[in-house]
Amino acid sequence: MKEKRIIVQDLRGQICPACLLITLRNLNEQQAGIKGGQAEFHILTDNRHSTTTIPNAVINMGYAVDVRKEHGHYRIVIAQITGGHTPQSQLDGRPA
Repeated sequence: MKEKRIIVQDLRGQICPACLLITLRNLNEQQAGIKGGQAEFHILTDNRHSTTTIPNAVINMGYAVDVRKEHGHYRIVIAQITGGHTPQSQLDGRPA
């Protein structure tokens, strides 16, 4: 089995709407790999507003999303929806 490719986009220091616009542009470029399950898209951000705007947008596009707080920043993981999970269920535990 082929290992899943992790695409990392470091947007620390950027603010919304720039974070959202850059993410959507790059996500569209990687769409086939992510929706096909061959890749995950990881966004690193220190902008708390992005932890809401980016997940809301990509859920509407049909992706699964997980937001994790890490040391001094957030990691937003965008992936293929798997195993009958609805996109909204992927957001449980998102920082407020």
